[in-house]
Amino acid sequence: MSLARNQELGLYFSIPFCRSKCTYCNFASGVYPASEHARYVGRLTDDLAKAGAWAAEMSVELPRTVDTVYLGGGTPSLLEPELIAQLFDAVGREFNLNPDAEITVECAPGQIAQPTLEALANAGVNRVSLGVQSFIDREAASSGRLHNRKTVLDDLRRLRASGIANLNLDLIAGLAGQTFASWEESLDVLIGAGVPHASVYMLEVDEDSRLGREMLAGGARYHAELVPSDDAIARMYERAVERLEEAGIAQYEISNFSRPGFESLHNLRYWERRPYLGLGLDASSALYAGGEEGYVLRATTGDDLTEYLDSGSKPETAWLSPDRQFEEAWFLGLRLNAGVDLAALREEFGEGRMTAALAVVERLVSDELLSSDGSRVCLTARGRMMSNDVFQEFLGVADTEPIGRT
Repeated sequence: MSLARNQELGLYFSIPFCRSKCTYCNFASGVYPASEHARYVGRLTDDLAKAGAWAAEMSVELPRTVDTVYLGGGTPSLLEPELIAQLFDAVGREFNLNPDAEITVECAPGQIAQPTLEALANAGVNRVSLGVQSFIDREAASSGRLHNRKTVLDDLRRLRASGIANLNLDLIAGLAGQTFASWEESLDVLIGAGVPHASVYMLEVDEDSRLGREMLAGGARYHAELVPSDDAIARMYERAVERLEEAGIAQYEISNFSRPGFESLHNLRYWERRPYLGLGLDASSALYAGGEEGYVLRATTGDDLTEYLDSGSKPETAWLSPDRQFEEAWFLGLRLNAGVDLAALREEFGEGRMTAALAVVERLVSDELLSSDGSRVCLTARGRMMSNDVFQEFLGVADTEPIGRT
């Protein structure tokens, strides 16, 4: 599916506020004064109000009906109830919210005050993602998390009691001190919790994170010496795929698993290349160029909070040509277990671009990184473990046209 006209829109709000910074995190988030929260939400609502004028200025189509809303970060549940209400009131003023819209908020366990939970429910939030990372208390603590297992299970009970039953739990394979036995225990607790969705990530240590800097320096403050090997992390991930599949929580994307009908609709729009508007710190948008067939605008907000609040600066933008979109169609589509639909790609991009790509596919099939039945191309289990290498193969595969818009 492509970024085509007349589709419904997804809204993403980056809420960068945290109560503490995890050792492995390099997101545009941090521990900021609570006094900044109101200013930040005020800026978000102002950006919402100006989104239509900005889209017209950029000559892109901005669908007015919204079918997914996602508040990520950061810890959106740190916002005061009145700020949550203010933000969702602004969404209702500026866009037509589909009555069946999926509305997701990321929350940190133990950081959902009861008035906040009531404000989320009143705003129509129907899906919550909890950043658990580990059900082993010592592993969570050594990573900078502030919760324990009991806190998570209590929050699940409270969320369900509020009417929010579409729940996701995040786990990370590869935390400092994690063992195969402790990983099995975390999987046991997750499966026993009965949630319909899980996300499992393999730890990737960014050199700009506290843990990454420590690993480079050979320090011990954040337990860098206890981070499992890459091979061990890969085996933990593979075990999670097996265990969740056995429990009826099937993998549908490299890091995402769900019971039937509980896939993340908002995240699917990224992988299926459907339009979205991102607002807030380090947020991205992808919108179809109005009146000029074939181009997509990517826009990304800066990651400096002070500059974002004080300057009113516009996002950085870049136009994606059909060639670049063809590449994206491969490496985003291959993230999904369903893979890439060859007929749909031919219809959207033409046979000319397909020839070189299919030669890459043939080579990667022989390397057992991809599988193909002639109509769809998918990553193999081995290919998922080496997905970044596979995706790299599709860069530059469709250079068929002169440079267009800049």
